[in-house]
Amino acid sequence: MTATTDGSTGALPPRAPSASDATAETTATAPPTRTAAAQDTAEAARRATARATDYLLSVQDPAGWWKGDLETNVTMDAEDLLLRQFLGIQDPEITAAAARHIRGEQRADGTWATFHGGPGELSTTIEAYVALRLAGDDPDAPHLAKASAWVREQGGVAAARVFTRIWLALFGWWKWDDLPQLPPELIYFPTWFPLNIYDFGCWARQTIVPLTIVSAKRPVRPAPFGLDELHTDPRRPNPPRPLAPATTWDGLFQRLDKALHLYHKVALRKLRGAAMRSAARWIIERQENDGCWGGIQPPAVYSVIALHLLGYDLDHPVLSAGLASLDRFAVWREDTPAGPGGPGGPTRMIEACQSPVWDTCLATIALADAGLPAGHPQLVKAVDWMLAEQIRRPGDWSVKRPQLPSGGWAFEFENDNYPDIDDTAEVVLALRRVEHPDPQRVAAAVDRAVRWSFGMQSKGGGWGAFDVDNTSPFPDRLPFCDFGEVIDPPSADVTAHVVEMLADVGRTHDPRTRRGIAWLLAEQEPGGAWFGRWGTNYLYGTGSVLPALAAAGIPASHPAVRRAVRWLEQVQNDDGGWGEDQRSYRDKEKWAGRGASTASQTAWALMALLAAGERDSEAVRRGVRWLTATQREDGSWDEPYFTGTGFPWDFSINYHLYRQVFPLTALGRYLGGGPAAAPVRA
Repeated sequence: MTATTDGSTGALPPRAPSASDATAETTATAPPTRTAAAQDTAEAARRATARATDYLLSVQDPAGWWKGDLETNVTMDAEDLLLRQFLGIQDPEITAAAARHIRGEQRADGTWATFHGGPGELSTTIEAYVALRLAGDDPDAPHLAKASAWVREQGGVAAARVFTRIWLALFGWWKWDDLPQLPPELIYFPTWFPLNIYDFGCWARQTIVPLTIVSAKRPVRPAPFGLDELHTDPRRPNPPRPLAPATTWDGLFQRLDKALHLYHKVALRKLRGAAMRSAARWIIERQENDGCWGGIQPPAVYSVIALHLLGYDLDHPVLSAGLASLDRFAVWREDTPAGPGGPGGPTRMIEACQSPVWDTCLATIALADAGLPAGHPQLVKAVDWMLAEQIRRPGDWSVKRPQLPSGGWAFEFENDNYPDIDDTAEVVLALRRVEHPDPQRVAAAVDRAVRWSFGMQSKGGGWGAFDVDNTSPFPDRLPFCDFGEVIDPPSADVTAHVVEMLADVGRTHDPRTRRGIAWLLAEQEPGGAWFGRWGTNYLYGTGSVLPALAAAGIPASHPAVRRAVRWLEQVQNDDGGWGEDQRSYRDKEKWAGRGASTASQTAWALMALLAAGERDSEAVRRGVRWLTATQREDGSWDEPYFTGTGFPWDFSINYHLYRQVFPLTALGRYLGGGPAAAPVRA
């Protein structure tokens, strides 16, 4: 029996030749090396590739998918405990396990960060503190006293983000009057009207609609304790702040928020009731088959609260399925030793979402590029699973593209309403690397995906993740939206993946592909890098774009490619690896391309350099040596750093499978001379 990434066990199906056999095939096609150092590097790469291939095959689920843990920060765990407190469904075992996890993530200065090695973050620290109070930790205990003192130094609860203060308002720890307003009547705004719900990115849309109900209802559950220690002055927890000038955008939207507060007091009861019922229907229509909403935790949490406030009992099928889906986001881990504030025992971490489609297509690409035979049974099983996941019905994206037939893939197990363009591009690249016994079925799926991807191109030539031309300037201005991205404009990494996919299917010269290439070239930073929206950061953007340009026929001598190569060489670490800290989103000058070397980011840099024709360069050799030297005995890599991005700076992600799939991809391309070609069909 072998362990899968979700903690289950199951016998893997018999597989074809091992990684060692696959590496022998790769070796036969590898370009000749020129020096003894290069030969040593290639030999080390072959050994590392074989181990990594065997490791990745060993963690595939028997159903055909891969899924690594998706680690974010402790607000997921804190809000889970707050939800249970609000609904009255506390469970002592869950509370204790969640508290152990939260305590284990506390920094030495008493704070909690949003990414490994990052600075303390105020809202995260407040939510973690309150969760530990709910778990029974003494506010005078050293670990909590240190946290509350730091919170006061940073301005207290009044300086926290809106979502944190909403959670506190649910228990009377903050006044609803002191929160920004968004009325449920928003559901009636037509799509051409500013600030209609489709002006928001899909993740924000799914969160805001239920929160308009919560904001209108303004519930307060009895607080089990006070939180005076989190205010700079408990007598004035929300000191007044001057408004920005009325001639500025901030000033205009602050005054709009004041008008919405007045409207809350005079809103027609029938209109408001109808708006809340319409919002509830919108929410229920978007519940997925597994009970979740959008496959992500925040909309699910707020949807459960909103519907419960409208009278839905917890035993109602909609709510019981929603709560059950949230339990599936929990990752239970082995016993931990006792720490500050509590005894040892198992821990429980909540994933913000789950990434099986993304992980599976990336793992398939990695294994194929590493030389695993195209007809390997585990690759075929992965393709079978991915084919079954293609979405054939309309979703919210069709509001902007009502005539476009569906054909995309989502990120998660269940998220049919929100397929995304990024997953779709990578799934197609994965499907085309495998020799499937039913090639016509694969070809039909690819055709649907290509047609859908073309139809989702934004007018400027790039692609966003979920929607077309989701670029309204207004949602970000709302005082309510002070956390993370709330729109979904085109990004270099998504556009690059689409361009690479279109080139792979032979559509390089299509005018729409050429517009995408032109968009990418125009988006290059002056220093040579590309911004990474969904991965950290310039290393991810550049590591996505250069392989796409190469696939599309842009020569290695192109000035944009040479600028990118020079930038990558300049930011390579002394140890030979590459790394980039999340702080590059806030301080580009200091942190762009800078940080501790990581396996995934080193792989992105290598993938970019290899695509630019730099296989025999010193930078590539040093990067490959770093990967081979840091590989663990079992074929995996360790990576505590967060190299994924939910919202730049505000919400960072550690995809636990990134440290496996991207190094294997880079090593395979180093040995094989590039990405694996689509298998020749009979």
